[in-house]
Amino acid sequence: MRLPIRARLTLISAALMAVVLTVSGVFLYLRLRSDLLEAVDSGLSSRAEDLVTTLHRSPAVLQEGGGLIDPGDAFAQVLGPDGTVIASSPGLRPDPLITPAEVSALQRPRFLQRTAATTDETVQARLLAVRVAGGSVLVVGASLDDQQEALARLAKLMAVGGPLVLILAGGVGWVVAGAALRPVERMRIQAAAISASEPGRRLPPAGTGDEVARLGETLNEMLDRLEQALQRERQFVDEASHELRTPLANLRVELDLALRRARTADELEAALRSAAEETEQLARLAEDLLVLARADRGRVPVRREEVDLAELIDGEVDAFAARARQTGVTIEARVPQGLRASVDPLRMRQAVGNLLDNALRSTPPRGMVTIEVVHLDGSLSLEVGDTGEGFPAAFLRNAFEPFARPDPSRSRPNGDEGSGLGLAIVRAVAEAHGGTVKAANRSGGGATVTLRIPD
Repeated sequence: MRLPIRARLTLISAALMAVVLTVSGVFLYLRLRSDLLEAVDSGLSSRAEDLVTTLHRSPAVLQEGGGLIDPGDAFAQVLGPDGTVIASSPGLRPDPLITPAEVSALQRPRFLQRTAATTDETVQARLLAVRVAGGSVLVVGASLDDQQEALARLAKLMAVGGPLVLILAGGVGWVVAGAALRPVERMRIQAAAISASEPGRRLPPAGTGDEVARLGETLNEMLDRLEQALQRERQFVDEASHELRTPLANLRVELDLALRRARTADELEAALRSAAEETEQLARLAEDLLVLARADRGRVPVRREEVDLAELIDGEVDAFAARARQTGVTIEARVPQGLRASVDPLRMRQAVGNLLDNALRSTPPRGMVTIEVVHLDGSLSLEVGDTGEGFPAAFLRNAFEPFARPDPSRSRPNGDEGSGLGLAIVRAVAEAHGGTVKAANRSGGGATVTLRIPD
């Protein structure tokens, strides 16, 4: 299980602080040791210069021995060319501080670090060996105990103080992370409280102008989209239930009447034909609802193939010819012979059929419905027009929404308002082919619906 963000931020800040403390501690330790050694080396150089000057002024001092070296914090030793001790500071053991081989090889001043034995103890010492008159070697040195003690105190301080600083940094990181995440947690609680029973509720604006405020705005935008989707779903279910109820009720009435008393063969045949018509209407409605449901998910299947559009449209016109004759409406198709396009023939028949159905509902007797197909700017343009009253202006804004209908107070010439799914199906087919659809009114009366598909 992953740790909470607050705990992870705290651990990350503590880890970064540990890295910073370690790097800075190592740097401080090495820098202090270097500075301390530099100070010791500087003191040894000054003392060696003083002693060398003394030896140059009074070479006989070498034979006087102890008069050369003054007692003090540092110590010194004069070695002969063969490495034997000529003079030494009080308290030093008579052993030479450097080996005879080092005495012979010495050409220039040289710093060394090694153990020096006194009469009381053995200490770590810093030495400086320089060549003096007569081939002798002067070795001056100083104990490093004070420096090592200072370094040890620093290491102890870092060992004790480092964890305390880490604990303090972790506590501060915990508090800061909590304060930074508190608005997010509050927002999470508020978002969790928003349920389907109150979809209009929104998160209050943070008003800080930072990332948290932008997160709240994004969540509110998402809630807006979810509410709209929920409303569309509820409307879709309500409208679908309403549309299905009428043919189902009619079908039930037909069957009840057929079973109520003994019927002749002709009466039973008529009842069955009526029931079959209602069943066909239910099947068409179910197919339309399925297409719209798939379109809402962007999953309308399209199987493209080369299609003769003149043949396809003539077939649909023939299918509506009998209905057009009953209402006294003329259907005129203007499609260039041999015009072919890569489309899904089933979906195109659905679109053309719905456009013709919608146009016939709106066209008065002795009116005309036209369907025209042309190539325009690299796309296929299919336009269906009628000579009816045209679309109401308010209806044009949502003409392609499912179950959208014109003003119910405006009766259609044939008294049939339809299911309100036709234009929505046309839009779904157009978008599945990567095209668009547009509804408009003609200046001279009537309406047009234009479907454009990339060629």
